[in-house]
Amino acid sequence: MSDKDTISFQVGEKFPLPIKNQGDGGLFQVDSNGIMFILQLSHTDIIAIEAFRTGKMELALFEEKGILFLLYQIDGIFKAGWGDAPLALHLLPNDQLPTEKSLKDPAIHLYLVDTTLQVLLAQRTVSLSNQFHKFLIKNVNKALEKNTDPDTFMKNLQAVWQKHTSENMRKNAAAVEKVALSIPKKTSADLAQKLN
Repeated sequence: MSDKDTISFQVGEKFPLPIKNQGDGGLFQVDSNGIMFILQLSHTDIIAIEAFRTGKMELALFEEKGILFLLYQIDGIFKAGWGDAPLALHLLPNDQLPTEKSLKDPAIHLYLVDTTLQVLLAQRTVSLSNQFHKFLIKNVNKALEKNTDPDTFMKNLQAVWQKHTSENMRKNAAAVEKVALSIPKKTSADLAQKLN
């Protein structure tokens, strides 16, 4: 995907990016469009959609064996525990690999997708702290230089998953991003209207 191509992410429409893994769970992707986290769920309701759009969440980064993991915990969607999503740059075509320009944007774009219909249910953009962003860029650049082949990647991934639970990865995370509740503030005009 070149910078000239524009992708439109519209809630209620088909998710515009191809998703190789059709199961429930999180996908962490860093490409020519920037930093993304795609949460795929086959069962959602209005509460889950609102929780994703405005609720509290926590993100963290953990690296081992050359693989960068995004750890996530979202209030209102997961009752407890952490999910983990490994970054797999080798799955991207060359023209979609992250660029210096796409890595400069210190934001992560979050997308909630209905697995069955492949429809975008909610989206949110979170500004990343300097520490989180720097650690992410450093590890993405390392992975790009290393260019691990798919078999080695899978072997390393299995080894990390055998050694660590998601909770254990979170305890040993190198960077953490706490995302606050973001409910739009009611203005005094809105309140006055409600009272009338």
